[in-house]
Amino acid sequence: MKQTSIALAAALAATISLSAKADSDRPVAVELFTSQGCYSCPPAEAYLGKLAKRPDVVALEWHVDYWDDLVYGGAGKWKDPFSSAEATSRQRDYNQSIRGQRRVYTPQMIVAGVSEAVGSNRADVERAIRQMRKAAPKETVDVRRDGNDLVISAPGVKAPLWRVDFIKEHLTVVRSGENKGKSLASDNIVRSKTRLGDAGAGPLRTAAPADGMGCAIIAQKSPDAPILAAKYCPGSAASS
Repeated sequence: MKQTSIALAAALAATISLSAKADSDRPVAVELFTSQGCYSCPPAEAYLGKLAKRPDVVALEWHVDYWDDLVYGGAGKWKDPFSSAEATSRQRDYNQSIRGQRRVYTPQMIVAGVSEAVGSNRADVERAIRQMRKAAPKETVDVRRDGNDLVISAPGVKAPLWRVDFIKEHLTVVRSGENKGKSLASDNIVRSKTRLGDAGAGPLRTAAPADGMGCAIIAQKSPDAPILAAKYCPGSAASS
């Protein structure tokens, strides 16, 4: 009886280990659209920081620019130093595809390019991640280091591969606007997105990120399309 219990325990442990490896091999992309000028955004950014440490998630933080000119009473306005028109455009494209409208809000999380939730609503975001994990496609992206370069391959993926560069972590002291006086900690702040080429073209090479920077590789046909596969570049994932 004891030997049977030990065998069952070992089998269960092996199953859990295989499941965890499968999750880390095919992580779910989660994108937060946020702004340092948004009073309700810091909790969502803190949550994204936790997601960034999980092996089953590729977490990216996009700072939109439509908060930059909003005046908050006597506190004035705050120009988010990481905001970009590209982030706003990407969010509008997603909302048109997912919600049928280009109207946007913050904080918003987009999961795998196919579902959305309020960024601070952890229950809804976790539910969306679980749903995507169950329906996860078999496509994967492999990224390895070769000297000062990265070598990327994605056999079977029928979509362009994009490199997303981000600042791993940053602390900003906000001096005006809705978050005046707060010190905001951010993770995986997107600074650029570059098309590397088609996945079917064979292994692709690109330079490794600079110190303090990280990157992720995503497979996506268009800015509003599902993300078919995602993977951090070596050394880019946050430590748990």
